[in-house]
Amino acid sequence: MEEQKSEKPSILFKDESFQIQGAIFEVYKTIGSGFLESVYQVCLSKEFTSRNIPFVDQPEISISYKGEPLSLTFRPDFVCYEKVIIELKSVSELTDEHRAQLHNYLRIAGMRLGLLVNFNHTPKVVIERIIL
Repeated sequence: MEEQKSEKPSILFKDESFQIQGAIFEVYKTIGSGFLESVYQVCLSKEFTSRNIPFVDQPEISISYKGEPLSLTFRPDFVCYEKVIIELKSVSELTDEHRAQLHNYLRIAGMRLGLLVNFNHTPKVVIERIIL
């Protein structure tokens, strides 16, 4: 009987995720927890720029219902590399509502990977990968 080798599943957008997470860790290391989300938004924009990580800050993404565009849009905190949504939080702990929000953003935008980031956690920042 021939032995089959099991292949490890590859990590979706591994290199891009690594770069993004490095920027997130640097922001947390520099300013810590306890600030409003808007402070982390500005700091992370600066860190992405300094690391040459391509990003769009709060892009407006259209929503449609049964193929018909709605007058409403949503604005994720960041889209990096044109394929990873970053959603920032500064809360005592992440909830299923936060995860559902990012999941919906991914579905509507037609993207596969999102990073849900909670800066208001001690002793370290929390990053959850949400994959469609």
